[in-house]
Parts: sequence; structure tokens; C-alpha cells
Amino acid sequence: MSDHAADLPAAAAALSAEDRADLVNALKDKLQLLAGNHVDVLETLAPNVRKRVEVLRDLQGQHDELETKFIEERAQLEAKYQKLYEPLYTKRYEIVNGVVEVEGITNEPVPAEDPPCNSEKGVPNFWLTAMKANDILAEEITERDEGALKYLKDIKWCKIDNPKGFKLEFYFDSNPYFKNSLLTKTYHMIEDDEPILEKAIGTKIEWNPGKSLTEKILKKKPKKGSKNAKPIIKTEKCESFFNFFNPPQVPEDLDEDDDIDDDTVEELQNLLEHDYDLGSTIRDKIIPHAVSWFTGEAAESDFEEIGDEDADDGDGEEDEDDEEEVQSKRRSKNNVQIGSNMQTGGRAQPDRGNGQRTERPPECNQQ
Repeated sequence: MSDHAADLPAAAAALSAEDRADLVNALKDKLQLLAGNHVDVLETLAPNVRKRVEVLRDLQGQHDELETKFIEERAQLEAKYQKLYEPLYTKRYEIVNGVVEVEGITNEPVPAEDPPCNSEKGVPNFWLTAMKANDILAEEITERDEGALKYLKDIKWCKIDNPKGFKLEFYFDSNPYFKNSLLTKTYHMIEDDEPILEKAIGTKIEWNPGKSLTEKILKKKPKKGSKNAKPIIKTEKCESFFNFFNPPQVPEDLDEDDDIDDDTVEELQNLLEHDYDLGSTIRDKIIPHAVSWFTGEAAESDFEEIGDEDADDGDGEEDEDDEEEVQSKRRSKNNVQIGSNMQTGGRAQPDRGNGQRTERPPECNQQ
């Protein structure tokens, strides 16, 4: 069963009997079409073998009808529990941001010997701490990013139906870095036998003057004797978590005759795949288990999932290939193809599991 069924919209939960029948018939038509393409193979079989295969095809049809019902019921179950999760997420938001207080907390003055942080409301740096506990996201968060991520109040996600996909929402308190109170990242998916990422769209961040975390300002003194006494100022892109909201894009105006080298295609595919891994990690791990990531419990259990096969071999030295495999297993389990018009045939599937990472801009150390 492919993973893309998990992204069925909640509307699928309300299929009528007629819609269900149409879905089954469409599946049968597709199977019949496939069967027509392989009619030559059946004709080469002995009569008795052909009869057995026909019975097997009937069994396959029965299986596919059950599979259709499974998809429908799973969509219903997901929609049901998503509604049950919402009150818990709301309560979490209220406690984290100090909107409500938990039982047992008093408003008495804090003794002088107690840490100053005891007087703070809510749970400071909740989402920043949770994301940094995850290896994949920790690699994206620079020291400069932490100042802005301390203002992160909540992260949510929702499915979208037209086009198919999902959207992440990051809610920020007023801060000195940018004007946006909401940053979003939307992933558009193509329906197929496997999930195919068509494109990702992020919010344009309205940075306050001199506060951009995705660029650094370089000043160069003019040469001696130069008539222009003013320093030369230019900006340069740099590493930042907030590059997540400016995802890599596949050119839309390429023709089949355009000469695009394989290295360029592979680099773009790796970037798109990595971007999707970040989004699915936030959706599937951070949002539903944020408290466990904050306390560090999720990071410990995430590591233990790998099992004894990745344990040290006893020589005290960790092989680089083994470490790469460990990091790969810690990544999101969502396998996704990348839709791309950079290759003939339209969709390009990345070489998964090779652990290669394309080079990212250097980290900004200063403005």
C-alpha cells in the first residue's frame, strides 16, 4: 500500500455508496487496461495455466475492492482523530504561551534565591528546544536563528485538497526580526501510485531593516586613491533555518531540447528531497510529539528505533559509512518522488538513500 493514501483529504471520509462504486469500477477499468497490455503473455500460456491465472486475477480484484474500503476507512479514522487531537493542541498552546496556568502554580513572589526564570510565563523556548532535539532540524538551525525562533508560539499543519498536499503554519509573536506573524510552507503533491512532490511554496518573509537571517551584509573598503570614499556594500546568501520558507524551485519553462546536465538535475532533486524531509519531519514528528522532543524523550526513542545493528563494533571507532546510515534512518520515513520537468518524461525520481547532501550557503556569523 503506497504512502500517498495517507494524504487523502478528510472529504474522502464521506464517500457515498455511488462514489464508492465509481472508485471500485475505476480501479477495475485500470486493471482491465493493464490486462489488455499483457494479453500476449496470457495467450502464450497453456490452457490450464491460463485458467489458474484468471482465478488469480479474480482474487486480485477482490483484494483491490478491500483495499479501496481500507483507504476510505483510514481517511475516516484520520479525520476522526484529527478532531480529537485539536483540543489537546489548543491546551498545549495555552500552557506553552502562558495563556492559562496549570494547577499547583501560585502567584506568590519568587524567593530571591530561586532562578529568575521561575517568574516567566508559560514554557520559554518551547518550540526552539523541541526542534533542536531533532537531528534533521538541528542541522538547519544556526545560532543566529535561535533569537528569532524564541518568538515561535505554535506550529500547525493541515491537509489541502485543491491541489492535493499539506500546509505547515508557524505562528510568531511580535519580534524585532520580521513583520510576519504567520509563516507558511505548502507542499503540492501529485496523485499517483506513489506520492510525488510537484512543488513547495513558502511565505515571503518581510525582514526588518538589517535583520535578515538568510543574508549577510559585506562591506568592502574602497581602494586607496579611489574617488569613491564610500565602502562597497553587498549582500550574500547564507545558511539559516528560514531558508525553509524559500524552497528550491523546478524551472517551468524548460523544453525537452534544453541541455541540462545530470549533475544539475541530481543537485536539484537532492535539494527538493531534503526540503520535503524537513517538512514531513515537522508534520509527522515535531507537531504531534512536541512535548517529548522538548524533554528529550523523543530523541532517545528515535535513536533506539535503529536497533542493535548500528551499535559500535567494539573498537571504539565509528565508521563513517555506519554513521551515514544511522543519520539516514533518523530521517523521515516518507518516501516521495520528485515531480520535475527537467528530464524527458516529466517526473524524475531521486536516487534515495545515498546520504549525499548538496552544499548549502555558508552560515552567517555576522551582519
